[in-house]
Amino acid sequence: MSQQFPAIFIADSAGLDFLNSVATPVDVPIDWLDDGAGLLAWLEQSRLVPAEVVAAMRERAMPGELDRLAAQARSLREWFRAFVREHKGHPLQAADLIGLEPLNLLLARDEGFGKIVARQQRASAALNFERSRRWTSPESLLLPIGEIMAKLVCEEDFSYVKACEGPTCTLLFADHTRGHARRWCSMSACGNRAKQAAHRNRVRKRS
Repeated sequence: MSQQFPAIFIADSAGLDFLNSVATPVDVPIDWLDDGAGLLAWLEQSRLVPAEVVAAMRERAMPGELDRLAAQARSLREWFRAFVREHKGHPLQAADLIGLEPLNLLLARDEGFGKIVARQQRASAALNFERSRRWTSPESLLLPIGEIMAKLVCEEDFSYVKACEGPTCTLLFADHTRGHARRWCSMSACGNRAKQAAHRNRVRKRS
């Protein structure tokens, strides 16, 4: 079911897009991480993991290994969803760090390293420093997810982390609009449905 719809990336924040990897785009809830194949597809669509790494993991994983990894990703997502929903609407404080210990434990597994590479486009310098990581096992696929979660809590003002006001919508987003007036996951989806509902109410009141 998860592969019938492309994954949703409307949150203006990669960490919140991860939480939105389960949603109800039409009538039926869809979990894009429902199994190992779904997790790999989502990672590739999100561009968190290079396509060649996804292909290698798909080829060399043991039977059931990726499905177990997807279950870990879902557990991580739901734990983080509870944290975000509890703290959205106001800035995070230093004391909130205690609630992020599971995330720090995940980040501690990282085997990241820096390297010097040639720039692909013309620039003032021919070389560039970039971060990379060793993809030593399927579990390493969780590390870029942990990184975007960490960036969310460290770089995003939680005052403007919001839940869509659609009555059945579960999507979260970072409101970066001028005046921070965003109310909907998308104007073409929940926003449009709200306008149609308001129009029907006006017509009903006039009749």
